Amino acid sequence: MAKLDAAPPIGRVGEVMRAPKTAELIAGHLRRQIVRGDLAPGQTLPAEAELMEQFSVSRPTLREAFRILEAETLIGVRRGARGGAQVLEPDPMVAARHVGLLLQLQNTTIQDVYEARMITEPVCAGMLAAASTDDDVAALRAVITDVRTLVDGWVEATPDMHRWSEMTYRFHEVILQRCGNKTLAVQGAVLADIVGTHLQQTISQGMTSPDHEQKDRFQRTVRSYVRLANLVEKHDSTGAEKHWRRHMEVAAQYLFMFDAENKPLVDLFN
Repeated sequence: MAKLDAAPPIGRVGEVMRAPKTAELIAGHLRRQIVRGDLAPGQTLPAEAELMEQFSVSRPTLREAFRILEAETLIGVRRGARGGAQVLEPDPMVAARHVGLLLQLQNTTIQDVYEARMITEPVCAGMLAAASTDDDVAALRAVITDVRTLVDGWVEATPDMHRWSEMTYRFHEVILQRCGNKTLAVQGAVLADIVGTHLQQTISQGMTSPDHEQKDRFQRTVRSYVRLANLVEKHDSTGAEKHWRRHMEVAAQYLFMFDAENKPLVDLFN
């Protein structure tokens, strides 16, 4: 009978296992209901006493579960007699800060983020045009009307650049949310929020000085928005994607004209 060679000793295969805390299990249970849509944004959870009875836990344990969900911005908790936990609308800015932190650790620049955005958002514009509805076109034109009204009000007044930033972000948001692909919509929203943070800082650092009050540039932006809306209405997918890519290339020239080359993201989120 053949002799078996002695096998080398096996190294460590186990590790210390930690059982989830009760608060984490409760938070996970509520999180799943929020993600599935069983608990919708705006809904208020039952009172603490009722939830304590349902989960058979103490008040401190329940409140620890609430703190976990608050940190994830899935719920907001109001204290007091009329307080309670309310389910919140998802906020892309929360994801943007987490993604921003990961990008900071890799020494990513704001130009790198915008380049990624220029790859994805024009594709979304093309997808929107390919399957656009009357509601999609109306949503684009509603933002255009608001932006045009804002620009027309700058005949003598100093431009409200923060308001301009908010309104133009809405136009990009419509493109992303209505492109028909939820993954691209979320990814695009995160990148747009990071670039939006950059724009807000740029505004505060001098974009509002008289040298930069160029109404003609804002009017060109409005005309570009109108052209995209027309292409979307005509279902011209190729034209919409090509136009929006060019629009973002031109916008980048202005967006980064106040920056040193390759500005790191760490300067944005500090």
